[in-house]
Formats: sequence, structure tokens, C-alpha cells
Amino acid sequence: TTSSTLKGAIQLGIGYTVGNLSSKPERDVLMQDFYVVESIFFPSEGSNLTPAHHYADFRFKTYAPVAFRYFRELFGIRPDDYLYSLCNEPLIELSNPGASGSLFYVTSDDEFIIKTVMHKEAEFLQKLLPGYYMNLNQNPRTLLPKFYGLYCVQSGGKNIRVVVMNNILPRVVKMHLKFDLKGSTYKRRASKKEKEKSSPTYKDLDFMQDIPEGLMLDADTFTALVKTLQRDCLVLESFKIIDYSLLLGVHNIDQQEREQQSEGAHSTSDEKRPVGQKALYSTAMESIQGGATRGEPIDTDDAMGGIPAVNGKGERLLLHVGIIDILQSYRFIKKLEHTWKALVHDGDTVSVHRPSFYAERFFKFMTNTVFRKNSSLKSSPSKKGRSALLAVKTAGPTAAFSASQLPCEKDETQYDLRAARSYPTLDDEGRPDLLPCTPPSFEEATTASIATTLSSTSLSVPERSPSE
Repeated sequence: TTSSTLKGAIQLGIGYTVGNLSSKPERDVLMQDFYVVESIFFPSEGSNLTPAHHYADFRFKTYAPVAFRYFRELFGIRPDDYLYSLCNEPLIELSNPGASGSLFYVTSDDEFIIKTVMHKEAEFLQKLLPGYYMNLNQNPRTLLPKFYGLYCVQSGGKNIRVVVMNNILPRVVKMHLKFDLKGSTYKRRASKKEKEKSSPTYKDLDFMQDIPEGLMLDADTFTALVKTLQRDCLVLESFKIIDYSLLLGVHNIDQQEREQQSEGAHSTSDEKRPVGQKALYSTAMESIQGGATRGEPIDTDDAMGGIPAVNGKGERLLLHVGIIDILQSYRFIKKLEHTWKALVHDGDTVSVHRPSFYAERFFKFMTNTVFRKNSSLKSSPSKKGRSALLAVKTAGPTAAFSASQLPCEKDETQYDLRAARSYPTLDDEGRPDLLPCTPPSFEEATTASIATTLSSTSLSVPERSPSE
């Protein structure tokens, strides 16, 4: 099936099914709604239900329409906006970003991604839906994929299944760096072929090599991100899901300004300011904080929904993050793959792993290596914050260690998925030797209390725990 035919069939099918559904009254989602499959035939000459079209005859199936309507509603996506985004303008095909062989389309307004999925993945998503529903009801703040629809186009004896999701990396924001991170080190380096691309996606070993100091966030944002990641990892583990990744896009504000100056492109920058994504919770900042009212564009003072951070050089960054590829269940195939890889290689570094180990390693890597808490940062990195960072870098190894490493040592003991089994809180109330986790008290803590805390805890602990 050619790509243009597939795009046309998807748009016709979604247009029909969403329009048809909006005529039915809203109601609560029932258990059987997760298992409903609606099917409609689209002959090329048209019928009394469907319009005529230029493609071969096809059948369009919609899975769990009422449940997905609820998810869209939960994320503040109105039916007319959904239809307008998906069906009004041509879909844009993305060059394949992953090794999955899936086709990816993005809507021209940047809101939605349409991805083709394999039969097994579509089946697994259907099984996930009741648990996914329960999880979103308890907590819409999540970095997990936001699923808005699952459809199947049947044509010429072929079934093509597609899922509609949120778009993590908006095209209007230039990503200076892109990473696909799993917390695994076995063969986790971008290939030579990948690095030759205009916008390559790097992996874990590249991140550790290129950004050894991690990405520094202010305390509040860091805590929000850690809590969100923690909940998401526990949810994924409970569904026995593995092999997911954190997709991370880094927009470097300072680099962008330098590029514009060198091009002398001041005139063009004012002409058309890119518009941020509208859908509630679709931006990275919203995913960890929530808080916008439904359907309103989120005003994040030019941050385009990205999470503000700084790198080791003190450059201002905006991070766009989300967890992707969650439709891999730890089934027999994966168990075999892991056993075989573990025989050939060190089992703990292999990316395919049992769900509890995978979640633990993923969470540790994200909260200790990728994202770091920076106590000198206020919510928008001021010059003072940046000079403090630079001072840390220049003041020699011992000063740098005391300023930047020790809080991380503390975090090492604190941000541990197992210790946090009693989520959703991260506060360690039973441990008087740890500083309270809430940022204000961290800010107020005197240097003396920090010194005593450190002397009583982490200095005697070796760098690596046995489990690692």
C-alpha cells in the first residue's frame, strides 16, 4: 500500500469514525468499551455512509472508540480539533527515526504523531487499555505516551494498524541534540550511519561521553520530573513492559541565538513566532506539572512547553522529553533474547531485561546520570546561576566535588525506585539522617546542617552499590 493511499485512508476513516461518535451522547466508560471494535467499509464509489474516494476499496476498523474518546477528553482535545488536525491538512511523513521499521506521520500543526504498529503491539495496547485508563484517572501527569486512537486499515488482504499519539518533539522547535536513552550500555552508541544524518539520534554511551555532567534542573522541576518518572516506571513494571526508551530533545537557547547572530537573521525571527502545542499535557513541562485548564494554550513565556535546564557550560536549554516504545511486553521472545545475550555478554548491561530490573536501571540512569538537581538554579537560569555553575567548573577538583557531587551523592541514596515503593511521595520521613526532600527546606538548610548530614551519611558509602 503506497504511503499516500494509506494517509488518505487514515484521514477518511478517522473523519468518519470521530464524526459518527460525536453524535452519540457522552457517558462513563464501561469495561466492555475496551473490547469494542467498530468496522466500516469504504468502497471507492462511495456509499450512503461513506464518501467516494480515489483509492482502492478498504475497510476501516476503530478499536475501543468510547474509551479513546475519554482519553482525548482527559487531555483536553476537543473532537473538532482532533478532526481538524488529523483530517484537514495533509499528513507529513517523517523519515523513520527508529529501528522498528514503522512508518511515522505527523500532523501539520505538530500536535499528533501517527505510527504504524505490528499486530502484536496493537493487541498488547488493547490489553493495556483498562490499566492505562485507571492510571490516567489517578494521575494525568505522565511522560508515558498519550494514546488518542487505535485504528486498522484493511485493503488488498493486508491489515495496517496505526496508533495516534502525542508528538514529543515539535518540529517548530529546533532540536540541537536528540537522544534515545534506555539506561543500558551494551551497544548503546549511535551508529556511524546514524551520526551522518542531519539530525542524528544519539544513545546512552554518547550521552555519558558528550554530557558527562548531565542536564541540570532547578530543585522544583527536578522533584516534579523524578516523581513523574518514578510513577511511570512503576506502572510500566506492573504491566511487565520492557525495552522502552526516554526520548530527549535538547533545544539550546544560547546556541540558537549565536546561530541567528552569525546569519544576521534578526529580521526573520520576528516575522513568524512558532506557536506552541495546544493540547493539554502534550508538552514536556505540562506532563510533569499539569495545571493548565482544558483546551487553553499553555503560556510558558517563550519556553514552548520545554523544561528549562542548563548544561555544564552554563548554556540555557529547553528539554522535550517523553517515554516511548512501551508496547514491548516481556514475553517468551524477549526472555529468550535476554538469556542468549546474557550468555554472550554481561547480562546487566543488555537492554532487554526482566521488567523490575529494567525499571530500576532506567530510573536510576535518568535521575542520577541524565538529570541532576542544581540548587543554585532558580526557575529561570539567571546570570548569577550561570556564573555559580562556571565557578564550580573552574574552582578545581575538590571545590567542584563539594559543590556539585555531594548533592548527587545524596540523591543517589534518595532517588531509588525500590526505596520509593510506597509512592506517590518521595519523602524519607523515617530517615532523620537524610535532608527532607521538599525544596524549600533544602534551600533554607544551613551549611552546618548539610555538613553534618553529609558526614553522617554518604561519605562512607562506596560509589557503587552491589546491586549495580
